[in-house]
Amino acid sequence: MPDEEPHAIRIHLDRLLVERGMTLTELSAQVGITVVNLSVLKNGRAKAIRFSTLSRICEVLRCQPGDLITHAPTEQT
Repeated sequence: MPDEEPHAIRIHLDRLLVERGMTLTELSAQVGITVVNLSVLKNGRAKAIRFSTLSRICEVLRCQPGDLITHAPTEQT
């Protein structure tokens, strides 16, 4: 498998789950997507996210997309 292209997008799902006292399994059940797919997102390995999924995650976690996803560019050397 070829190396994935580096990116500066950071996912803060772990922090939000801790703050909400919720497990990945509970979020999965409420959002309606698999734990495996949420885990891929949580670990920053997702290549894309549907707006409908992002919207549902934000509804369940009572957050804004910017609370879940941020851009943290690194300086080019």
